[in-house]
Amino acid sequence: MCPSGYLHHMAKGVQNDLWARFVSLPNQDRIWTLTVTNKNLLKAPKPVAQTPLVMVHGFGGGVGLWIRNLDPLCHSRPLFVFDLLGFGRSSRPHFPMDPALAEEQSVSSIEHWRHALAIDRMILLGHSLGGYLATSYAIQYPERVSHLILVDPWGFQHMPLDATSGSAKSGFPRYIEAIMWFFGLFNPLAVIRAAGPLGPKLVNRLRPDFNRKFEDLFDDDTMTQYLYHCNAQTPSGEVGFKAMSESIGWAKRPMLDRVHLLPPSLPVTLVYGGRSWMDSATGARVAEQRPNSYTRTVVIEGAAHQVNADQPEEFNKVVQSICDSVD
Repeated sequence: MCPSGYLHHMAKGVQNDLWARFVSLPNQDRIWTLTVTNKNLLKAPKPVAQTPLVMVHGFGGGVGLWIRNLDPLCHSRPLFVFDLLGFGRSSRPHFPMDPALAEEQSVSSIEHWRHALAIDRMILLGHSLGGYLATSYAIQYPERVSHLILVDPWGFQHMPLDATSGSAKSGFPRYIEAIMWFFGLFNPLAVIRAAGPLGPKLVNRLRPDFNRKFEDLFDDDTMTQYLYHCNAQTPSGEVGFKAMSESIGWAKRPMLDRVHLLPPSLPVTLVYGGRSWMDSATGARVAEQRPNSYTRTVVIEGAAHQVNADQPEEFNKVVQSICDSVD
């Protein structure tokens, strides 16, 4: 079964109006997009809030990872989720190996996607790599963003330096560094493709937590199968990610060097999992770079990196509160 088959199975549980389609960009690339709207809005006594919520997934993900959040977060506004260029069902173009150019290709695709859908302003939420790209987008197109929500964002901090040698170090144990170095020789997801028909079992072995996160929705391996089929295809977005990354955990162009370019009037909320490997202290660093701006950090206890799936009720509550503050 291809990603679309698993996604169709997953989407059966969505209770509101869901529209799935490809959005074509000027260069003929296509972005796989889901729009979810509250089916009761036409009966509502008050008009629906006009600022849509747009959510951007992280590395190796796709729209299916938002399955726990679609119904709750479309309550008062249209909700858009899409597969980043080079991931999921979206087009898989060539990405340059220059980090700035690779980043710009992803950011430009988001802007062309927005223009194609005639979205004037949006509440922009990005998870992990999606948080890095959402921040870059907001720096370039601040007039299009009403509130920037960064969920366990990747690529903000500088890789720490070894105190004795002065060279970069990851901060991970040596055996983890060795594994990261080995996989750094290849595209990050090459091992999944190399496994061939054993790929789904490998994903289950590497990420057994994904099935557990969704076990009350699916009584089988739907989620890991979906992730496998999203990432067993021709490498594209992961090539762009490799170009942008110093290693899996660090960016070549750390976003902390640029967050001061966000306009002071743009509110920013950073949401971290209390058990995540991402450092929630980064939120304070972002606030230091924006001294006269609204910058808030929220830590959701009990959640790991996939905050929206680990503690979905609390995550949805936090995001809904932010959206309500916009309109």
